[in-house]
Amino acid sequence: MKTTKELLEFAALQGITYLEGQPARRPFPAPAAIQELSRLDFRLPEQPTDPGEVIRLLGEAGSPAAVGNTGGRYFGFVIGGSLPVAVAANWLAGAWDQNAGLKVTSPLAAKLEEVAAQWLLEVLGLPSRAGVGFVTGATMANFCGLAAARHALLKRQGWNVEAQGLYGAPEIKVVVGEEAHVSPLKALSLLGFGSERVARAPINSEGEIRPDQLPPLDDRTIICLQAGNVNSGAIDPLYEICRMAQARGAWVHIDGAFGLWGAASPRIAHQLKGHDLADSWAADLHKWLNVPYDSGVVICRDPQNLRAAMSINAAYIPPQEEREPYAFTPEMSRRARGAEAWAALYALGKSGVAELVDRCCRHAALFAKKLKRAGFEVLNEVNLNQVLVSFGSDELTRRVIAELQKEGTCWCGSTTWQGRHVMRISVSSWATTEEDVEICADAMVRIAKREKSFKLVGY
Repeated sequence: MKTTKELLEFAALQGITYLEGQPARRPFPAPAAIQELSRLDFRLPEQPTDPGEVIRLLGEAGSPAAVGNTGGRYFGFVIGGSLPVAVAANWLAGAWDQNAGLKVTSPLAAKLEEVAAQWLLEVLGLPSRAGVGFVTGATMANFCGLAAARHALLKRQGWNVEAQGLYGAPEIKVVVGEEAHVSPLKALSLLGFGSERVARAPINSEGEIRPDQLPPLDDRTIICLQAGNVNSGAIDPLYEICRMAQARGAWVHIDGAFGLWGAASPRIAHQLKGHDLADSWAADLHKWLNVPYDSGVVICRDPQNLRAAMSINAAYIPPQEEREPYAFTPEMSRRARGAEAWAALYALGKSGVAELVDRCCRHAALFAKKLKRAGFEVLNEVNLNQVLVSFGSDELTRRVIAELQKEGTCWCGSTTWQGRHVMRISVSSWATTEEDVEICADAMVRIAKREKSFKLVGY
């Protein structure tokens, strides 16, 4: 292709073709499509290749092998599909190719982050003066929030952890629930706390921390709470624990990768009562806001704690007279991911974000209703977007999941819940419709009936 315009139009056409064909495509690529990826594996050519040929091969061999999480029938993990407006903003941001680390390297990216940050705080019902950093996802958001906690608690003890490190530092105790996600545990490991050197608080049958069985809290304690258990969707009793922590000077961090978005819904927000009392929060934008990967946010009540934990100084970096994006994230150079957040929030508005969350929760409840009616066991209280189902024995459940994935009507994964092997249905995409749920639930029941060979009563 001779011109940049021709190349970009061709690439856009490839993307549009992929998105328009998604409803008819399998949620997970067929084995033959995965085999075709071998076409992308060859010795690096000595000479340049026509850019149009590069994009053509990517489209031909790549698109059929892409996992269909942009469609309405992918329920594996908690992965949202990308809103069309967010995809469009992503493409435009890619064309801009902005370095979002400094205001001087991109006034545009900095402004988009500032505005999107304020909109996010409003939508999530969090303090308007909180500091916000745009990161890759919840793992890095947890890392940043817990780094801010480490800074604040050690500063109280007269210790500058950024300068002096952890050798000889006063001890910090970390409390997590027995069902804590691996994301904050990884963050704790990276921060030098250790993923196994934590106190684990007992939980109830839904995976929620039991406040009456918490270990002693004090002003050298970080307690990690959960808004959205990755299996059950359960939310820790935030209000009660935050009040307990405040009374003792402990720092509360909330891992709200997807569940924090429930605060945007007037129908669901009561489940997160007290979430605004925490000191730091982590959330994914590529989950329930449905923007393209990778995108997440860390939020810190006191921006100074986050800035102190993340900032560096160098002679060539301008002084921080105003908000500098790099001061709230680990990266210096990074893409302008605030563009997709801004676009999605602007397009949806507060009511649109609430409806997106509510719709996913309604669909999860419909899955649970149909599967229960068919005689199968739903193991969790479906109050959010997660459904855990057993089709009988662990062996039978494994067979049903495998056959469902093989058939391709939809894609669901598996997990272990309270010692049992179960299927996990995660409804996180704007593209899922009630018709999708009906068709997919029918497929689940049909396959389970075939595998178990028994008459399903009442379905």
